[in-house]
Amino acid sequence: MTMGKRAPVLLGVAALLVLSMPVGLLLQSPGWHGFVALACAQAALYGVAAYVVIRHGAARRVLVACLAAAALMRAVALVAPPTLSTDVYRYVWDGRVQGAGINPYRYVPADPALADLRDDAIYPNINRKDYARTIYPPGAQMIFFLVTRLAPSVTAMKLAMVGFETVTVLLLLVVLRRAGLPDARVLLYALHPLPAWEFAGSGHVDAAMIAFTCLALWLHQRGRTGASGAALALASLVKPFPLALAPALYRRWDWRMPGAFILVAVAAYAPYLGVGAHVLGFLPTYLQEEGLETGIAFYPLWLLRTVLPVPTAAYLVGASVALLALACVVVFGRERMDADRWRDALRLAGAFLFLTSPHFPWYLAWLLPLACLEPWVPALWLVSTSFLLYLPVEFALVGSIAYGGFAILALADRLRPFALVPQEKSDVIGCAR
Repeated sequence: MTMGKRAPVLLGVAALLVLSMPVGLLLQSPGWHGFVALACAQAALYGVAAYVVIRHGAARRVLVACLAAAALMRAVALVAPPTLSTDVYRYVWDGRVQGAGINPYRYVPADPALADLRDDAIYPNINRKDYARTIYPPGAQMIFFLVTRLAPSVTAMKLAMVGFETVTVLLLLVVLRRAGLPDARVLLYALHPLPAWEFAGSGHVDAAMIAFTCLALWLHQRGRTGASGAALALASLVKPFPLALAPALYRRWDWRMPGAFILVAVAAYAPYLGVGAHVLGFLPTYLQEEGLETGIAFYPLWLLRTVLPVPTAAYLVGASVALLALACVVVFGRERMDADRWRDALRLAGAFLFLTSPHFPWYLAWLLPLACLEPWVPALWLVSTSFLLYLPVEFALVGSIAYGGFAILALADRLRPFALVPQEKSDVIGCAR
């Protein structure tokens, strides 16, 4: 495919993605079937664009046009009220509670002590308001507080998440250029419909987690190990998933990274410790509510139980040992170049997500920045099929497509690596430097 032929393909896909966003808004309903079908069609279009980007790159003008299309996708989702999730209302509420000088981990929203903070726009839409304290860690709480000091509204929170996405794109471009990789790979993140729906549309705070994760990658790339550890801590204090990347970013016998991580974590939790054990918020009950204690939430465990009656505790021990073994291989293996570390990070994240098998699509979006640095078909498959998790059907069914498909592709790649990345060509942005 020549440069002249692939440009219309990328531009055409970008245009179709933008035009399909209003249709997706109309199809969002309690059953989700129409929306999921549309989102899967968008993911298929994205797959075409991803193939072109990985194999051939893109000229600068095409890259700029596609980034503009990505911005338009988010603009469409931004102006509509959140329908896929009500989490953003809790964000605004937590920010409002902190603005009143109250620890957000102290009360459930329905507590009479917070009656003066209730309104008709935010409070009625808070999920679990009668029995659940907030679940979000201190990093997320500080973001909620800062955003609501500017404007205590859902739109402001969604705008803040789009702002974090902008930071993510800029950092990815810097990291890609420093690594001598094509700039066009940033489109593997920007054009994917999942961030557009979940961050601009639903305002999920995972956008901030991803931005801090990219900051940690950039600082690690520059050899700033202490600062990288601090950034990774900030990411993990928004949501703990990026902890899985620590072995890939750790340089053997250099304690600046873990030291900075611990200092930032302690400093972030300190203002909230007045509530004692309640600083964990709704987390213990959430683990039970989502089936993590019984094991029904874990796809690999469901698969094992079709053959053997494996106890949940045994699975958790086995999964922990497997992740620890993988981490040891990464840490104590040969010294790695950055390209190897990006690969390690992606494999660690993929293994963690497969073994924990989250049920919410937006929990998988943080694979995309890593896939920009190390395009990996299994990761792109997992993110692109995550929309199926919205369907009100047995998790075993959608899990077999998303997580089962991921496992099959990862095994196939291990046996015979996919050859998606050719030698860089001189007419592509970000060619070998």
